[in-house]
Amino acid sequence: MPFDLITIPCLSDNYAYLLHDEATGETACIDVPEAGPIKAALEDHGWTLSQVWLTHHHWDHVDGLADLLADHHASVVGAAADAHRMPELNVPVKEGDTVKLGSLTAQILDVSGHTVGHIAFYVPDANAAFTADSLMALGCGRLFEGTPAQMWTSMQKLMVLPGDTTICSGHEYTASNAKFALTVDPRNAALISRAKAVEDARAKGQPTVPTQLSTELQTNPFLRPADPGIRATLGMPDASDSEVFAEIRKRKDNF
Repeated sequence: MPFDLITIPCLSDNYAYLLHDEATGETACIDVPEAGPIKAALEDHGWTLSQVWLTHHHWDHVDGLADLLADHHASVVGAAADAHRMPELNVPVKEGDTVKLGSLTAQILDVSGHTVGHIAFYVPDANAAFTADSLMALGCGRLFEGTPAQMWTSMQKLMVLPGDTTICSGHEYTASNAKFALTVDPRNAALISRAKAVEDARAKGQPTVPTQLSTELQTNPFLRPADPGIRATLGMPDASDSEVFAEIRKRKDNF
């Protein structure tokens, strides 16, 4: 199905996204760190905002909502489990629910870990998953509320999506994530190459987000706790995947 996907830099290192269904003209905004850049993108493309999809309650993903809605009448979709600390939701959702955007359908995944109640929106017909601060480029979100086991469960839900899925995450953290990834996966040729490409892109002021799931599966240590090389580096050859993931997360927190 024809669609447009626009990545919008916001604040100092956030990203919002516009997903536009060409068949019906409906447009969704995924997260609202600030309203100005999103309003400008909508005006530039001549699009009318239909829906806002919120992934979690953190201020840098919702603070621009009131300003955006002042100019655009749109329904707000977010996690029912998080409704008590989110802006007012018109459509509360949970894992297994779907949201229609014109001819496109988004599947709701519970990807708790960064927060309890964090959701992702997977749109098969757009080959895109809006993962915000769960799965990130070369990383995953810090565990402010959830446990390593919760986040590993969330990562596994995303790992089984098609390899050509575009991973639309919430921040430009890839350069720092790459530096850490090399400490736990130093002999990964694909990671070494990607880290250099990320360094070059950032030196030119170019974004490194979104990325592709297949690339993350090759290079993101948070998706690779089963890898023998990572296990050898960590000295955990016989640990469970969940235990290795927890150790990687702990080391990243102290990096």
